[in-house]
This record gives sequence, structure tokens and C-alpha cells, in this order.
Amino acid sequence: MIEQQRTIKHPVSMTGIGLHTGVNCTMVFRPAPENYGIRFVRTDLGGNPEIPALADYVVDVSRGTTLQIGEARVHTVEHVLAAVTGLQIDNIIIELNGIEPPVGDGSAMPYVEKLLKAEIVSQDAPKDYLVIDQTVTYHDEAKQIDIVALPLDAYRITVMVDYQNPALGSQHTGMFDLEKEFVEEFAPARTFCFLSEVEQLSKLGLIKGGDIDNAVVIVDKQMDQHALDNLSKKIGIQQKVTLGENGILNNKQLNFRNEPVRHKLLDMIGDLALIGAPIKAQILAARPGHMANVEFAKMIRKLYQQKKLVKKYQHVKVEGVVFDVNAIEKILPHRYPFLLVDKITNLDMDKKVVGVKSVTINEPFFAGHFPGQPIMPGVLIIEAMAQTGGILLLNSIPDPETKLVVFMQINNAKFRKPVVPGDQLVLEVEMKQKKAKVVMMSGKAFVDGQLVAEADFMAGVVDRETRQ
Repeated sequence: MIEQQRTIKHPVSMTGIGLHTGVNCTMVFRPAPENYGIRFVRTDLGGNPEIPALADYVVDVSRGTTLQIGEARVHTVEHVLAAVTGLQIDNIIIELNGIEPPVGDGSAMPYVEKLLKAEIVSQDAPKDYLVIDQTVTYHDEAKQIDIVALPLDAYRITVMVDYQNPALGSQHTGMFDLEKEFVEEFAPARTFCFLSEVEQLSKLGLIKGGDIDNAVVIVDKQMDQHALDNLSKKIGIQQKVTLGENGILNNKQLNFRNEPVRHKLLDMIGDLALIGAPIKAQILAARPGHMANVEFAKMIRKLYQQKKLVKKYQHVKVEGVVFDVNAIEKILPHRYPFLLVDKITNLDMDKKVVGVKSVTINEPFFAGHFPGQPIMPGVLIIEAMAQTGGILLLNSIPDPETKLVVFMQINNAKFRKPVVPGDQLVLEVEMKQKKAKVVMMSGKAFVDGQLVAEADFMAGVVDRETRQ
């Protein structure tokens, strides 16, 4: 796989209407510097607001993926992102003077052709690949959707769809070499829908720019010509529409025998671009859609953010350890004799963290608590939980090195068993609620698998330099 970051050499533009909004828009691809990423820029809005192509900013997935920050919004970004990702471009500015990119023919090919015309160039910085080293699974029981990422030193995707509809049936496809297969085998796959969906989609305010030239309409119901003409008028199609004889409206020819499932794979490439980094993995997907793709992208993005944080603080990889004490000292301001976490053994960003504190007779508090019968003070067990919980805030606080996490409230504290020298405290802390500067967490402490203490606590985040 390509090792250096890439951008384009020259700006290129294209103009057309958006598939769902029907709004005319000019889109301009522009070169971007290293480590810039993919960003959409609304040039028609004051201040030219930017929207990074990240799963964090997805606000709608109804028949397409929509991004938004503040008042700036961009509809149906998946085909453009598929083209950028398929050509392995890392850094690019995508300017729009409207709310939705031009749909072209409903595939990614029009964008691919423009980007190739702009000339793809290598940059000095290396690509920041996310290497999947553990199985990641998404499952939606109600919709029978499954997506799995497996470790692989390459990028491969296999997709299966089954709409339980005889007009389409079951289809599958796979992309095994992005560089060799994307442009010819998947970029030309056009978006599609069923004839039975068309009227409902129109009622929902979608496909305002749709016509038989930018979408494949699969005939899954019979309609006489009069009803078909009325439907065409309702949704604003100017061309004459016929049922056709090959199962596709107006006898349109498919670019591939299994074009619908190839387009599903194309959508997935675009939606997974929202991870924010190129990935090395084997992706297996059954019946994917935009909502599932985006939820899966969020899962993978969280893994990416966690790996970046670990790499930032933990310079030496230690088996079974996320952060050792040296890394913890880079994260937390606490020092001897009040640093009460020795290592972090598990981290699920924004959800749960597990820390370890080995309790020895050398702890300074044992001299007075109690002479002849050393017992770790319960308040220090809770403090150890809170320090462990501070690791959970790494992803939610800009520049955590400049902040302090301070107690605001402790509830439901219970101490079930004394903690004495020789014990190893395993501290499990879960995030319950997170606001801008206040977090609610629940902690439990175990020794040899037995619960010894628990508490709920509220903590506030303050600037470190404002503390006296």
C-alpha cells in the first residue's frame, strides 16, 4: 500500500444539481497541506465555514450521509468521499457554493475523473494508517446487519446484500486491491432505488434532483403507463418514463451485472472515510446501509483516537498495559505521595477504564492509619478511582496536560472490605455522563476479584494554572 500522504496538484471544479436537494452547486477540489485531512468548505456562507469529513459531524443518514457544524451543512458526501479515498488522497479541500455536491451520474466516477485530471501528487509526510489488530464487530438484530473488521495488512472489503426482493435478489462483491480495482470496478457503480420507493422518497423531501440519468430504478412493481406518467410528474422528471423489459426503468443497462451491491461497497468506502485515517483491515459486511456504516465508522474512529493517545503517552509497548506509570505521570498532575495509580490495563475511550494500584507497607499513610493495623483509608481508594477516571477524559478535553480534575460530589460510597498491604487494587471506572466541564463517573475497586469499595462521583475540569 502507498506509504506517503497524497493530495492533488491543481484545482478542478464541476457543477450540477444535488441528488436529494435538487440545488445547483459548483464544487471545487483544491490541494491541501500535509496532515490536513479531508474538509468540506461552504464558500456561500459567511466566514467560509469548514466541516472536517469525520464521523463526529454526521447529523443525518436518511438515504445519504450528511455532515454539519453549526449552520454549515453538506448533504450526500459519501460518493465524493469514496472517490477521494479510492484514489488514496489524504489531504484535500472540497469547496461548495451550495448544500450538496453535484450528483453526476449517481456514481463516484465523475469525481474520480476530475481528481485524476487534477493530478495526484505525493507529499513528504507518511500516511497515518490505522492498523486493525483486533476484531471489531457491529450487529443490528432488527435489520439483520453485520459488519466486521478483521486484522489484515491491506484494505479489503466484501459486501453482501439481500433485500428479499425478487427484483434484485441476493448479491455479493469484494474489493481486494484498492489501487488496481477501485477506478474500473467500483467507481462507475451508480446509486439505485426500487420503483416502489420513489413516491415515498419524494414525499420525504428526498430525490429532488433525481432522474433516470443519475440513478438506477429497479422495477419491483407493475404500473400502467398512465400511473407511471403521473408519478413522473409528481417527482419532476421531464423525460418519458417506461417500465422497460429488463427490470430497469427505461431499459437502462447496468454497468455491471451486480451493480447495486458494488454501489453498496462504494458507499461503504465513502462512509468509512469518516474514520479520519486510512485503515488496514478486512471488512466483511452483510446488508450494510449508511446508518450502520456510520455507526461502525464511529467505533473504528474511537479505536483510532485511542491508539493515537496511547502512542502519544506510552512510548514503550508493554504487554497487558495501556499506560505504565511513566505515561500516567505525563497525563495526571499527581505525584508522590499522592499518585495512586500504577498502571492502566484497559481503556475503552469515553466508556470505561481499568487501573491497578499495588498497595505496599511503604505507603506513607499506613504510619498513622493505623499503627499496628495498617488499613488503606477509604477516601484514598475513592481518590484512586477518580485518578483512574481522569484517564477517560483524555479524548474530551483539549490539552489535558493543562487541566485539573477536582471532586465536586461523592455519592453512594460503600466500603465492603479493608484494603491492607500486599493487596492489589483493581479500579474499574465507567463514564455515566459528560458535559463541557463536568463529568459523572461510577467506580468500583476489587481485590482478588472481590468488591472492596464503590462510589459514584462528580468531578469538575478546571484550568491547572488557575489553581492556587
